[in-house]
Order: sequence, then C-alpha cells, then structure tokens
Amino acid sequence: MRKEIVDRQVAAMKAAGLDAMISCSPENFAYLTGFVVPSQPLIRHRHAMVIVTADAKTAIFGVDMEASTIERREPDTPSRIWAEFTDSAMLVLADQLKGLGLARSRVGIEMDYLPAGDFAKLTRALPEATFSGDEALLARLRQIKTRDEIELLRRLSRIADQSITDALAAVKAGDSEMDIAAHMTRNIYTLGAEHFKLMIVATGERSQLPNVGPSQRRLQTKDVCRVEIFSVIAGYQAGVCRTAVVQEAPPHAEAIWRNLVECKYLLMDMIKPGASCREVYEAFLRKLAEINLPPISFVGHGIGLHLHEDPYIGKTPEIGKTGDARLEAGMVLGVEPLCYRTGHGYGMQNKDMMLVTETGCELLSDYADTDKLLVVR
Repeated sequence: MRKEIVDRQVAAMKAAGLDAMISCSPENFAYLTGFVVPSQPLIRHRHAMVIVTADAKTAIFGVDMEASTIERREPDTPSRIWAEFTDSAMLVLADQLKGLGLARSRVGIEMDYLPAGDFAKLTRALPEATFSGDEALLARLRQIKTRDEIELLRRLSRIADQSITDALAAVKAGDSEMDIAAHMTRNIYTLGAEHFKLMIVATGERSQLPNVGPSQRRLQTKDVCRVEIFSVIAGYQAGVCRTAVVQEAPPHAEAIWRNLVECKYLLMDMIKPGASCREVYEAFLRKLAEINLPPISFVGHGIGLHLHEDPYIGKTPEIGKTGDARLEAGMVLGVEPLCYRTGHGYGMQNKDMMLVTETGCELLSDYADTDKLLVVR
C-alpha cells in the first residue's frame, strides 16, 4: 500500500468528518496500491476496493478470480475475497466493514462508480452506517502528484512522444493510417509501456475528426496528420498529440501552426502556481482569434489516472462555464492548443504534458521539436 497516499486520505477524512473511505474504481484502487486489478475495468461487477480507516488501517476487498494477483501485489494487506458466482458481493463487503468496526460509522464511497443497485444492497446490509460520496475528495487529492507519480508521468510522456515521432518518421506517402498505427503500437511496447489508450490517427480530411482511430486511408502529398496516443503503466497515462504534413504543407498550414506554437509558449509562460485557469484560458482564446480560428471549450486539463482530471483550463465540465481554479505546484496537465476545423479541410493539434513546478512549469513531453511542423517524407 502506498503510505504517502494513505496518509493523505487519513488527513482528508479527519477534515471531512469521515471514519473510513472506500476506493472502488479501478483508478482509485490503483492510486492506493500502485496496480490495476486486470479484469475490473473490463467487467464492472468484478468489484475490487481498498478500505482506509481514519486510524490508517487498510484492507482490500476483491473477487476470487483476481485473488492471486491481489495476494502477489499486496501480500501484507488484509484482504477479503468474495466468490464471483456464489456470493453476494455487497453482503461480503458489509461483513468486512462490520469486522473493521464500521457498522455504525460515516463512510465515504465512490457514488459515481458503484452501481446504484449494489449501493442499495450495501445500505440495506448496514442500516446504521452513513454513506456519502467521496469521489470529489479523491479527485482533489489526485490533483497534486507525489514525486513517484511525477517521475512515472515524465517517463510515460516521453514514451508517448517518441512512439508518435518515430512512427511518423517510419512511414511515407502511399502508406496507410494503419501503417502509422502499427509502428506506433510496436514503439509503445518497445519503449516500456504496459499498454495504451485512445490511439488517434487522423489524416487528410479525417484530421478534422476529434477522436477517430486509424483507417485504411493512404497518405497523400500535402496531407495533414494528427496522431495521438496515451501510454499506460500501472493505471497512469500520459497523452501526447503531434501534427505532421506529408512532404509539404498545404495552404495556410504553416501560419496556423505558427499560431498554435505561439499559443503553446504563451501557455507555458502563464502556467505557474497561483495562476487562474480562467485567465490562462481567456489568453489562449485571444491568441487563437488573431488568425480567426474558432474557440474550443478547453485548452488543458489535469491528467494521471484518468484521461481528464481536474482542474480544467477552460469551461468546467459540470456547468459549462469558465472555471477559475488556481494552479498548484505538483499538478500535471495535458495542454493542447488545437483547432479541429481550420476552415481549410484539415485540423491541427499539439498536445503536451506539463508539470506545474514551484516557479513555473516543465515540459514533460520533450522528445519531438514541435516548433515547426513534423514532416512525413
């Protein structure tokens, strides 16, 4: 169990008046343990949870199919294993909570992950306990990364960046988007990632589509290529996007790219502890408008165990209004000046990973030189 994370949760519980917190999503399970139970993200009913009490006791609740993995990774943490096809998972969890002295306690649990039916069973089994959502508390804790998390995200950023850059260098006009994907997939594993999420390969007219995978489309001279991938280790992910042109740039592409590069450096100058997310976002919009590019709803967001985490440099996802969170040292952001609809039949994007330091920010995805458009020869 990751002691620094446990200590953070204990302090948060005391401030919130909780006796225990239950982390039941794959992301928050990994936050505490440093690993993802392999089948939990794939099969929702295969519950895996970590229980942390206000006096820093920890326990794991897991399914029998994953018992050997849990035992191997967390041999010193008490665990309660439930049988997938014969037990009622929530009754076993209730019994475990009783054994931890929590039958009449105030317990935080992830209301945005646990299915409503399971939560109803749990509350019926523990009628004297008081449950409240702890997902916002956990999300807030995850915003400030530990030293180990930062080093992992730095490594993942460079893996994603190099996997894209080297893949674009390996293809040529006449190759397909699938060829780019094949090179990128091999690179991701060769460079040390465990797997990847959300591979985007969008070329030519398809570069205007935000989140599409590779197709059989073949590269043509003057194509714009938008390529993005999220490299993953231990549940953590880093997302990087690069834009290239095939042999030469189409009309207006160089001017648009110069604007997006200037946006990148403007954002890097503004990203520092205490900076207003609203002010950073509005400065980006003003820069984008200099060459009449349409606005987007955000230009940056936290990243780590989720693809998108708080804070957002843009409009808040809850109410669609411009947020005004303050940046803090230790936050890691995905920052992405982009325009999907440039008005010229292509989209362009430059997404980087950035760490908020004590004095400013550090570029983590520093393999490719994106001051000029990458070129597929």
